[in-house]
Amino acid sequence: MSENILQPELIDLLQRAYSAEKAASFAYQGHAGSLRHKQEKVRIHEIENDEWTHRKEVLDIMNQYGIPVSKWYEVKFYIIGKAIHVSCFIIGRFMPFYFAGSLESGNVCEYFRMKQYFNRKGIHKHDQILYEMGMKEKEHEIYFLNKIKNDPWLPFFEKLFSWGKNKSFNNIDLDKKYPVEESDVYCKK
Repeated sequence: MSENILQPELIDLLQRAYSAEKAASFAYQGHAGSLRHKQEKVRIHEIENDEWTHRKEVLDIMNQYGIPVSKWYEVKFYIIGKAIHVSCFIIGRFMPFYFAGSLESGNVCEYFRMKQYFNRKGIHKHDQILYEMGMKEKEHEIYFLNKIKNDPWLPFFEKLFSWGKNKSFNNIDLDKKYPVEESDVYCKK
């Protein structure tokens, strides 16, 4: 199947997500390395593995439509991921958890937007995997938020960056999930 049947926005979203998952994985390697508590290290490594899996799954979708990997995004996100990796050893405990949660919050909608773009073209074969990846990103967001929810810096950062206990970049409630077939209510602009 050819990429020219897909919207340019969807192609770009797939290419960006593919490369950004590598950046996130590199960042989580640094995050885990900067932590003292073994349980936290283990959980961050699990999240890193989820990101590598998402990268593979996005590439599988891209390959079905002949969408090439963006060399620009690969270089850009490689540099970003490695910079974040190093910064985790410098910026303390709160900020890596905060910015990881904020990033994951936005990533949730990337997968639901992909699903919506495919659905507009009448393509539903990727619905389940995109839904699962979006929900997994939401689980990551909640994990990171729970690690800092009582930190005295959170109200200030929430006000400054619009993410925290009272603000999210998506409208998903894991306790009241819609099934895949009804998930178009998520991440509408």
